[in-house]
Amino acid sequence: MYSATFIFDKKQFDAEFHSLDALIATAARETSGYLGEEAWEDPSTGRVCNVYYWADELGLQELTCHPKHLEAKAAYSKWLGGYHVVLAKVLKCYGDESFTHPTQSTHVALAAKEQHS
Repeated sequence: MYSATFIFDKKQFDAEFHSLDALIATAARETSGYLGEEAWEDPSTGRVCNVYYWADELGLQELTCHPKHLEAKAAYSKWLGGYHVVLAKVLKCYGDESFTHPTQSTHVALAAKEQHS
């Protein structure tokens, strides 16, 4: 499983940003092996964190090459006060399953794979 974490400081968002952001989110959901996403915002700083999850690396690659993603990346300084991206291979995920999470469907498979390694 892979994840992409996009962390950014907000500037002023406009209609163009919201439209492009919605198109990118739709593109992410249509990639191969897409598992889900979540978003966080620090109310004291306004910093935002969006995390996308995929079953394999292919979906992550599809999103990073998507034309709308490339368009947003080229124009980010209009809307963002800075950003940081973390691309990660997920080694393990677990929890008490008291709430749903995008990785829940795969953590059982990862645990089984780990037992056989």
